[in-house]
Amino acid sequence: MSLFQMKIPATYMRGGTSKGVLFNLDKLPEKAQVAGEYRDAILLRVIGSPDPYAKHTDGMGGATSSTSKTAIISKSNVEGHDVDYLFGQVAIDKPFIDWSGNCGNLTAAVGAFAINQGLVNKAKIPDNGFAEVLIWQANIGKTIIAKIPMLDGQVQELGDFELDGVTFPAAEVEISFIDPSSGDESMFPTGNLIDKISIPGVGDFNATCINAGIPTIFVNADEIGYRGTELQEDINSSDEALSFFENLRAHGALKMGLIDELSEAKSRQHTPKIAFVSPANGYVSSSGKQIAQNDIDLNVRALSMGKLHHAMMGTAAVAIATAAVIPGTLVNLAAGDVSDSVTFGHPSGTLRVGADAQCEQGEWRAVKAVMSRSARTLMDGVVCVPSPK
Repeated sequence: MSLFQMKIPATYMRGGTSKGVLFNLDKLPEKAQVAGEYRDAILLRVIGSPDPYAKHTDGMGGATSSTSKTAIISKSNVEGHDVDYLFGQVAIDKPFIDWSGNCGNLTAAVGAFAINQGLVNKAKIPDNGFAEVLIWQANIGKTIIAKIPMLDGQVQELGDFELDGVTFPAAEVEISFIDPSSGDESMFPTGNLIDKISIPGVGDFNATCINAGIPTIFVNADEIGYRGTELQEDINSSDEALSFFENLRAHGALKMGLIDELSEAKSRQHTPKIAFVSPANGYVSSSGKQIAQNDIDLNVRALSMGKLHHAMMGTAAVAIATAAVIPGTLVNLAAGDVSDSVTFGHPSGTLRVGADAQCEQGEWRAVKAVMSRSARTLMDGVVCVPSPK
């Protein structure tokens, strides 16, 4: 074992309400430029996982699902795209990286990183205005378009765009998720807009299981004993509540065909997501901001990596918006009459997302979802990592 650390070029960035460590594939150690145990071992050590203390004191992670993230960016081999974006969700207390889905929030950082790394053709980048970066999301095989503001030939990161869940304003980045259904699967893998999920000894629950942005299971807040206005501690402080949601998520994953046995859900923590919805109801957000009932179409609370999220995952926001515009889903029934966009309340405030979904030959398809995020470079240089054993 070497007593000297490797120094790997990396950029620590906030994207939306998440943050993570971004790498240029070509600047990773050669052995880590291919997927496998060696790469995972390096990324786990970068973040500081597994950490039985759940603090990430000895790594770059923040010991939450929103801050234990990595991304690998490279020039794209897919025609019509600028870069490939591979996302890794790092478990906090386990030696495990989930590569099964995308992070919509961190997507906001990918375009800026790619430009700054010289991965985007300079002919596409204006001195002033917006650079349109076409991103191939390698985890799920989908196209994302990021409009990156440029000022005097540089990426503009600062501005006055405010995003609930982020303390300081920054420059607005518009993100378009093209055909965001998951892979080649049906958007409603069970064939139903509403299903019954049965948990032996617990009960039966109505659910909408959708593949859009990220596989997501929606249930009604009132059916599981909640109002839909809960904040993090209302859920995360209760082991009983967290166990219930994980049990429900596992049974939903089985129903969606994402796993073959319930036990497999433990090794697939990033997907599917589990969320609960309710009709619009006013509440006070985690920052003390008053959210009025008439400011939103519905309330949504979602869990990520086993804990209630402090705001909303970007990919889950795509699922929310898509389900909201499809008549008959639980999200649509909670939201009421929405057409091409929805504004929902989450623990940190509100978010508006546009969506276009069409029914073709009896099958629903998500055409596009659009939302505004922001991103900022927090640190740029090298990350120091002990060599894997």
